Amino acid sequence: MYETTIHVVGNVVDVPRRTRTSNGTVTNFRMASTSRRWDEDAKGFVDGATLWIDVACWGELSGNVSRSVSKGDPVLVVGNLATESWDSESGRRSANRMKAIAVGLNLARGWAEFKRPARAEQAPDVPGPQESDGNPYAARSTDYIGGEETLHMTDSDVSEQEPALT
Repeated sequence: MYETTIHVVGNVVDVPRRTRTSNGTVTNFRMASTSRRWDEDAKGFVDGATLWIDVACWGELSGNVSRSVSKGDPVLVVGNLATESWDSESGRRSANRMKAIAVGLNLARGWAEFKRPARAEQAPDVPGPQESDGNPYAARSTDYIGGEETLHMTDSDVSEQEPALT
């Protein structure tokens, strides 16, 4: 079955609610995304239509969202779109809902501090990250291998110029 994956940039409009269900833990919140366009007559940007969407975050994402996201925060959400339908007193109703794959704060609108949860175990022969040579950022990541040559080395097979496609 195909799923409709979308990216939505907007603002959280209510307090995220974390709930424990028989299927696991879920954090729900509602967000709004308002389009903006340039209006030549007004010589400025004007607001367009607003997309209102309910977001559901399951599993580990649920806990991280409930600890990190608040009402009013600018967010980016990636997830699968679905339309849920139900019967109500006023007849058949439906609403768009997004099952989030990833949620992030929109750093174009502010800054954040990221904290990773501690891993359960680390291999005993691999030392953990440490501050080295007075570099306070060395302990933040183990992805970078030090040395100037790693910044400038290129693979000659990859760096050869290719003719432009016509």
